[in-house]
Amino acid sequence: MNPTPRVGVLALQGAFGAHQRSLAALGVPSLEVRTPGDLGNVDALVIPGGESTTLWHLLGVNGLVEPLGERLAAGMPTLGTCAGLILLASDVRDGRSDQGWFSAIDISVRRNAFGRQIDSFECDLAVPALGPEDFHAVFIRAPLVEHVGPNVEVLAAVDGGPVAVREGPVLATAFHPELTGDTRVHRLFMDVLATRTGQVG
Repeated sequence: MNPTPRVGVLALQGAFGAHQRSLAALGVPSLEVRTPGDLGNVDALVIPGGESTTLWHLLGVNGLVEPLGERLAAGMPTLGTCAGLILLASDVRDGRSDQGWFSAIDISVRRNAFGRQIDSFECDLAVPALGPEDFHAVFIRAPLVEHVGPNVEVLAAVDGGPVAVREGPVLATAFHPELTGDTRVHRLFMDVLATRTGQVG
Protein backbone atom coordinates (compact mmCIF):
# COMPACT_ATOMS: atom_id res chain seq x y z
CA MET A 1 0.00 0.00 0.00
CA ASN A 2 1.35 3.41 -0.95
CA PRO A 3 1.53 6.11 1.77
CA THR A 4 -1.53 8.34 1.99
CA PRO A 5 -1.02 11.28 -0.41
CA ARG A 6 -0.51 14.66 1.23
CA VAL A 7 -2.73 17.45 -0.12
CA GLY A 8 -1.61 21.07 0.08
CA VAL A 9 -3.69 24.22 -0.26
CA LEU A 10 -1.91 27.35 -1.49
CA ALA A 11 -2.45 29.75 1.42
CA LEU A 12 -1.29 33.11 0.08
CA GLN A 13 -4.66 34.68 -0.73
CA GLY A 14 -8.28 33.76 -1.26
CA ALA A 15 -10.61 31.28 0.43
CA PHE A 16 -7.99 28.65 1.13
CA GLY A 17 -9.63 27.88 4.49
CA ALA A 18 -12.90 27.00 2.74
CA HIS A 19 -11.02 24.54 0.53
CA GLN A 20 -9.48 22.99 3.63
CA ARG A 21 -12.92 22.60 5.17
CA SER A 22 -14.23 20.94 1.99
CA LEU A 23 -11.35 18.48 2.07
CA ALA A 24 -11.85 17.88 5.79
CA ALA A 25 -15.50 17.04 5.11
CA LEU A 26 -14.19 14.21 2.94
CA GLY A 27 -11.87 13.07 5.69
CA VAL A 28 -8.82 14.50 3.90
CA PRO A 29 -6.36 16.50 6.01
CA SER A 30 -4.52 19.29 4.21
CA LEU A 31 -1.39 21.36 4.66
CA GLU A 32 -1.16 25.11 4.07
CA VAL A 33 1.47 25.91 1.43
CA ARG A 34 3.31 29.23 1.68
CA THR A 35 6.96 28.36 1.03
CA PRO A 36 9.00 26.05 -1.22
CA GLY A 37 9.55 23.86 1.83
CA ASP A 38 5.79 23.51 2.32
CA LEU A 39 5.39 22.64 -1.35
CA GLY A 40 8.02 19.95 -1.07
CA ASN A 41 5.95 18.25 1.62
CA VAL A 42 2.82 17.70 -0.49
CA ASP A 43 1.84 15.36 -3.31
CA ALA A 44 -1.02 17.48 -4.70
CA LEU A 45 -2.10 21.10 -4.55
CA VAL A 46 -5.26 23.20 -4.52
CA ILE A 47 -4.85 26.73 -5.91
CA PRO A 48 -7.79 28.81 -4.66
CA GLY A 49 -9.47 31.87 -6.05
CA GLY A 50 -8.39 35.42 -5.28
CA GLU A 51 -6.87 37.95 -7.66
CA SER A 52 -4.67 36.26 -10.24
CA THR A 53 -2.14 39.07 -10.64
CA THR A 54 -1.79 39.41 -6.87
CA LEU A 55 -1.41 35.65 -6.50
CA TRP A 56 1.35 35.63 -9.12
CA HIS A 57 3.12 38.45 -7.30
CA LEU A 58 2.85 36.62 -3.96
CA LEU A 59 4.15 33.42 -5.52
CA GLY A 60 7.20 35.38 -6.63
CA VAL A 61 7.70 37.06 -3.26
CA ASN A 62 7.54 33.68 -1.54
CA GLY A 63 9.92 32.00 -3.98
CA LEU A 64 7.29 29.62 -5.30
CA VAL A 65 7.13 30.38 -9.03
CA GLU A 66 10.01 28.17 -10.10
CA PRO A 67 9.44 25.21 -7.75
CA LEU A 68 5.70 25.19 -8.41
CA GLY A 69 6.31 25.36 -12.16
CA GLU A 70 8.64 22.38 -11.88
CA ARG A 71 6.13 20.36 -9.87
CA LEU A 72 3.33 21.13 -12.32
CA ALA A 73 5.54 20.18 -15.28
CA ALA A 74 6.31 16.91 -13.50
CA GLY A 75 2.59 16.10 -13.31
CA MET A 76 1.58 17.02 -9.77
CA PRO A 77 -2.21 16.64 -9.40
CA THR A 78 -3.65 20.14 -9.04
CA LEU A 79 -7.07 21.70 -8.58
CA GLY A 80 -7.38 25.37 -9.53
CA THR A 81 -10.51 27.43 -8.91
CA CYS A 82 -11.24 30.87 -10.44
CA ALA A 83 -7.86 32.65 -10.15
CA GLY A 84 -6.31 29.20 -9.81
CA LEU A 85 -7.69 28.30 -13.23
CA ILE A 86 -6.05 31.42 -14.67
CA LEU A 87 -2.67 30.54 -13.18
CA LEU A 88 -2.85 27.01 -14.60
CA ALA A 89 -3.78 28.14 -18.14
CA SER A 90 -1.46 28.14 -21.15
CA ASP A 91 -2.69 31.54 -22.39
CA VAL A 92 -4.30 34.44 -20.50
CA ARG A 93 -6.19 37.04 -22.49
CA ASP A 94 -6.55 40.56 -21.08
CA GLY A 95 -3.83 39.77 -18.57
CA ARG A 96 -1.53 42.43 -17.18
CA SER A 97 2.01 42.83 -18.48
CA ASP A 98 3.48 41.76 -15.12
CA GLN A 99 1.30 38.67 -14.88
CA GLY A 100 2.50 35.14 -15.53
CA TRP A 101 0.99 31.68 -15.63
CA PHE A 102 2.14 28.07 -15.56
CA SER A 103 0.80 26.45 -18.78
CA ALA A 104 -0.23 23.36 -16.84
CA ILE A 105 -3.40 22.82 -18.87
CA ASP A 106 -3.92 23.54 -22.56
CA ILE A 107 -6.55 26.28 -22.34
CA SER A 108 -6.87 29.97 -23.12
CA VAL A 109 -8.80 32.01 -20.57
CA ARG A 110 -10.14 35.55 -20.35
CA ARG A 111 -9.96 37.26 -16.98
CA ASN A 112 -13.17 38.71 -15.50
CA ALA A 113 -15.06 37.47 -18.55
CA PHE A 114 -18.42 37.64 -16.81
CA GLY A 115 -17.90 41.21 -15.58
CA ARG A 116 -17.00 42.94 -12.34
CA GLN A 117 -17.83 41.95 -8.75
CA ILE A 118 -21.35 43.33 -9.13
CA ASP A 119 -21.91 40.90 -12.00
CA SER A 120 -21.15 37.84 -9.87
CA PHE A 121 -23.85 35.19 -10.05
CA GLU A 122 -24.88 31.68 -9.12
CA CYS A 123 -26.40 28.97 -11.29
CA ASP A 124 -27.06 25.25 -11.42
CA LEU A 125 -24.68 23.42 -13.76
CA ALA A 126 -24.92 20.01 -15.33
CA VAL A 127 -21.59 18.32 -14.58
CA PRO A 128 -21.92 14.67 -15.65
CA ALA A 129 -18.55 13.79 -14.11
CA LEU A 130 -20.05 14.64 -10.71
CA GLY A 131 -23.20 12.57 -11.13
CA PRO A 132 -26.77 13.18 -12.29
CA GLU A 133 -27.58 16.08 -9.95
CA ASP A 134 -26.70 19.63 -11.00
CA PHE A 135 -23.92 21.45 -9.15
CA HIS A 136 -24.81 24.84 -7.70
CA ALA A 137 -21.93 27.02 -8.89
CA VAL A 138 -20.84 30.40 -7.51
CA PHE A 139 -19.12 32.74 -10.00
CA ILE A 140 -17.25 35.76 -8.58
CA ARG A 141 -15.45 37.97 -11.14
CA ALA A 142 -15.02 34.71 -12.97
CA PRO A 143 -12.79 33.88 -15.92
CA LEU A 144 -14.04 32.03 -18.98
CA VAL A 145 -12.24 29.38 -20.99
CA GLU A 146 -12.23 30.55 -24.61
CA HIS A 147 -10.18 27.75 -26.16
CA VAL A 148 -9.36 24.19 -25.17
CA GLY A 149 -6.65 21.96 -26.56
CA PRO A 150 -7.35 18.54 -28.08
CA ASN A 151 -6.61 16.64 -24.86
CA VAL A 152 -8.71 18.83 -22.57
CA GLU A 153 -12.04 17.46 -21.35
CA VAL A 154 -14.81 20.03 -20.85
CA LEU A 155 -16.74 19.05 -17.72
CA ALA A 156 -19.26 21.91 -17.65
CA ALA A 157 -20.20 25.00 -19.65
CA VAL A 158 -22.28 28.16 -19.35
CA ASP A 159 -23.91 29.28 -22.62
CA GLY A 160 -21.45 27.09 -24.50
CA GLY A 161 -18.39 28.51 -22.73
CA PRO A 162 -16.35 25.98 -20.72
CA VAL A 163 -16.22 26.68 -16.97
CA ALA A 164 -14.84 23.36 -15.72
CA VAL A 165 -12.05 21.45 -17.49
CA ARG A 166 -9.68 18.58 -16.91
CA GLU A 167 -6.46 17.45 -18.56
CA GLY A 168 -4.50 14.59 -17.06
CA PRO A 169 -3.91 15.32 -13.36
CA VAL A 170 -5.08 18.95 -13.60
CA LEU A 171 -8.67 19.94 -12.80
CA ALA A 172 -9.82 23.57 -12.99
CA THR A 173 -13.07 25.48 -12.52
CA ALA A 174 -14.06 29.08 -13.18
CA PHE A 175 -16.41 28.90 -10.19
CA HIS A 176 -15.88 28.44 -6.45
CA PRO A 177 -16.90 24.92 -5.36
CA GLU A 178 -15.53 25.56 -1.87
CA LEU A 179 -18.31 28.09 -1.15
CA THR A 180 -21.27 25.77 -1.63
CA GLY A 181 -20.97 22.96 0.90
CA ASP A 182 -21.08 20.51 -2.02
CA THR A 183 -17.84 18.53 -1.93
CA ARG A 184 -18.20 16.68 -5.22
CA VAL A 185 -15.57 18.72 -7.09
CA HIS A 186 -13.10 18.03 -4.30
CA ARG A 187 -14.09 14.36 -4.35
CA LEU A 188 -13.41 14.28 -8.09
CA PHE A 189 -10.01 15.82 -7.44
CA MET A 190 -9.27 13.17 -4.83
CA ASP A 191 -10.24 10.52 -7.39
CA VAL A 192 -7.73 12.07 -9.82
CA LEU A 193 -5.10 11.97 -7.07
CA ALA A 194 -5.96 8.37 -6.18
CA THR A 195 -5.56 7.30 -9.78
CA ARG A 196 -2.27 9.14 -10.05
CA THR A 197 -0.78 7.70 -6.87
CA GLY A 198 -2.27 4.23 -7.00
CA GLN A 199 -4.40 4.82 -3.92
CA VAL A 200 -7.95 3.54 -3.71
CA GLY A 201 -10.30 6.53 -3.69
